[in-house]
Amino acid sequence: MSDCIFCKIAAGEIPSSIVYEDDLVVAFDDLSPQMPVHTLIVPREHHANIGDNIPDDLMGHLFNTV
Repeated sequence: MSDCIFCKIAAGEIPSSIVYEDDLVVAFDDLSPQMPVHTLIVPREHHANIGDNIPDDLMGHLFNTV
C-alpha cells in the first residue's frame, strides 16, 4: 500500500535499521522508540491491522520470528 509506512520500510523506500528479514517478514528498530530497545516485526504483505485475516501460516511465521 502506497501510504503505509511499514510497507515503505519493508520495500526499502524509508531508511531503517533492519535487524532481520526474510521473504515473509521484516524486523526493524522503531523510528520513534518508546523503550531503549523497540523492534517491530511486520509482514512484507500489507495488512491494515494484525487481525485482518492474516493466513495462519503467516501468523505462525511472525510468532516464530519473534
